[in-house]
Amino acid sequence: MIQRKLLASSSALARQRLSGASTRFLSSSSPPLDQLEYPLRTEAPIVTRTTAAEAASSASSEKHPKYKLRTTTDPFDDSNTIDVGQRQSILSQQQKTISTKLDKKLHAIQTVPPSHVPPNLPHSSLTVPHTLTTTLSNGIRVASQETYGQVCTIGLLVDVGSRHETKNEVGCNHLLELLAFRSTKFQSSVEITSRMDELGGVTFAASSREQMMYCIDILRPNVREAMKLLRDTVMYPKLEDGLYSEVEEVKRIVEYQTMDMLPEIALAEGLQIAGYGVIGNGGEVQQLGKPHFCPLEALPNLNAQTINDFRNEHLLNPSGMVIAGAGIGHDELVLLSNEFFSEISGGGNPNEANRTVPSTYTGGEFRFQSPTIDGFTRVALAFELGGWHSDDLVPTCVLQTLLGGGNSFSAGGPGKGMYSRLYREVLNQYYWAERAEAFTSFHSESGLLGISGSSIPNKSRDMTRVLAEHFYKLAHFYVTDEELDRARNMLKCNVLTQLESRLVLFEDIGRQILTYGKREDTASMCRKIDEVTKDDIREIARRVIAKPPTLSTVGDDVSKVPSHEEIASWMK
Repeated sequence: MIQRKLLASSSALARQRLSGASTRFLSSSSPPLDQLEYPLRTEAPIVTRTTAAEAASSASSEKHPKYKLRTTTDPFDDSNTIDVGQRQSILSQQQKTISTKLDKKLHAIQTVPPSHVPPNLPHSSLTVPHTLTTTLSNGIRVASQETYGQVCTIGLLVDVGSRHETKNEVGCNHLLELLAFRSTKFQSSVEITSRMDELGGVTFAASSREQMMYCIDILRPNVREAMKLLRDTVMYPKLEDGLYSEVEEVKRIVEYQTMDMLPEIALAEGLQIAGYGVIGNGGEVQQLGKPHFCPLEALPNLNAQTINDFRNEHLLNPSGMVIAGAGIGHDELVLLSNEFFSEISGGGNPNEANRTVPSTYTGGEFRFQSPTIDGFTRVALAFELGGWHSDDLVPTCVLQTLLGGGNSFSAGGPGKGMYSRLYREVLNQYYWAERAEAFTSFHSESGLLGISGSSIPNKSRDMTRVLAEHFYKLAHFYVTDEELDRARNMLKCNVLTQLESRLVLFEDIGRQILTYGKREDTASMCRKIDEVTKDDIREIARRVIAKPPTLSTVGDDVSKVPSHEEIASWMK
């Protein structure tokens, strides 16, 4: 009871103090409530009834004489001395001046687009592009296909590669790739790079065992200057200038590349060396068994004179040249090719240039024990099959897609091949399998079909056994209809998707013309893919395992990898 009384008395005292504070605040020098900015309303608001006509008339009435409408456009004419006629004359003169300035600044804008800009029309109204081919008077073939884009890709492909190198020329093809689009007799490498940046162009060069490719990706209005640069880099390279030699510079680049060579590159090089080895005692290395990348021991033999002699003898051969273009009109490409490349008439002895000696498959093994960053041992097992001109080319590509594969970690998603055989039966089954993937390597007269994999060193024998088992299963058991349908669809998807790229289209045009003399359209290609059957897959596997295997292995410890003779006994 006493506590309740104390609480009641304290509450009353607090209310009295709060009331006094409010009274003192209101009784100070502040204005009354009705004069505050937001007074408390006690009466009803006044509602007016104003028509639209009354509102318009009141708005037009002059309420503020200070802001009355002046008849002049001169902001400094406060006295309103310019009449209506003068004002119209001033406005007309201003409009004429503005039009003149716009015409001078925007003179480049035309109502008719320039000739290099393709028509901006729906695809349904455009002519379906086809690959067109023309042969110049000196024998150079020109092939192109329109893409109706603002950028084009042009380039030169030559029928020369590392297989055409002699013993003293080993590495020339690789160095020519690195020397591409460097200094010429007319421009330095710095000037070429700067000029390409100004023109919106990108240069690229690539070499292989059988072909060399130079290409430039550039805006269509600048294609003429790109063609001139392409001519200069092929015909007029400047390999040395006094004490400075670009050959010596790229030789240092090769040294760094060799010291930091990826294990996958060494694995592929080993397959070629082992698969097409020396025939007989004391025989020479076969052409397909020659190294593609310049070995360190060959660098001392290479200089500017050696490179120049190899280029004159093999590269400047018009019958083995193809000028290809994607995203450019065929007539324009023919005119430019005739202007810049008509002077090529062949270097050295045309009958001896690019002589190709067929290589014979031998099988064998290549072991390279070297520390790797990840510590895995890599193994590749391959067998011989037909080359570019073989009837088994398309079925082999379907077989490769059916096997599929990749790395043990993948982000997944459509098109990753997660349902391919190597993913399902190797990477998802064995914890020690880091990588398993099928591959093909085609040449003019021969090719390789194989599977490469990587694992921890103490499981490298098991990895080799698993790879061999998949070849054995393909030769003795039919693939399922589901696997075959999936492989055919994925191969068609990959081909069509890749050809949407302008750069891939350019390369496909050039390489097919150089290899077959014509280009096969996508409809015919897809039809051949659909015609592949389970019997075709099984027959190819039976034929390849009947030949000696080729083994290549790279890693910290390659001693546990079985020999190729033991692998051959597994296939019987």
